[in-house]
Amino acid sequence: MNTTIAVDDTVRLDAVHKVYGQGANAVTALNGVSLSFQRGSFTAVMGPSGSGKSTFLHCAAGLDRPTSGTVLLDGDDLGDYDETTLAKMRRERIGFIFQAFNLLPALSVVQNVTLPLKLAGRRPDRKRVAEIIERVGLGNRANNRPAQLSGGQQQRVAIARALVTEPAVVFADEPTGALDTRTAREVLLLMQESVRALRQTIVMVTHDPVAASYADRVVFLADGRFVGDFYNPTAEAVAERMTRLGAWADETPAAQHVRQSAAAGGTY
Repeated sequence: MNTTIAVDDTVRLDAVHKVYGQGANAVTALNGVSLSFQRGSFTAVMGPSGSGKSTFLHCAAGLDRPTSGTVLLDGDDLGDYDETTLAKMRRERIGFIFQAFNLLPALSVVQNVTLPLKLAGRRPDRKRVAEIIERVGLGNRANNRPAQLSGGQQQRVAIARALVTEPAVVFADEPTGALDTRTAREVLLLMQESVRALRQTIVMVTHDPVAASYADRVVFLADGRFVGDFYNPTAEAVAERMTRLGAWADETPAAQHVRQSAAAGGTY
């Protein structure tokens, strides 16, 4: 397992628990999750339905508070902030990409991209905005509205919008779920390029082994627990690992490590 805490971790979760409800009705969505994500990395988070992926994303992004444990963004404990300050931090330091593009239909590409800056009371740098729109391949579509764009182009707008504030981290929730195979590949390559060229940190929740194979690292959750990870994934290896997650969740950490090392060729 790789839970080593590095100096340049952008996001770090320490012993995070999230419990919904009380007493006999309590449901544990996250059970002592400790993970870290380094600057300039692209990580996919996977697990079966009910594994805690969505709760993980919500807690890591400051959208929901853990029941116990800590979540740090660039070393700052999100638990130290009230809701108003936390909302401001999310606007300025966290980017989001969702399966639904969430673009405003009445606004142009450039207006949708610059919306987070305006909501944060920041004056858009026209040159930087133009560079980002060009980087996502929409330089000639800056004045188009969403209805004039394909699904892949709309997702590119959403990616540009997530990057425009120069966030510490971008959280992507099934970003290719509504796209065809070819368009999904283009979007995933764009996310890879953002990591490498801009040293952006991206954490992507997905159910798709092919999408996960574009990441540098895949993290697996099962029953609300971190049950393994590996680097330089292939779609085949990810799919094979997913079929065995239920059994892994009941293994001891030592047994998990032996199994992971064998499957990943000892690359950690």
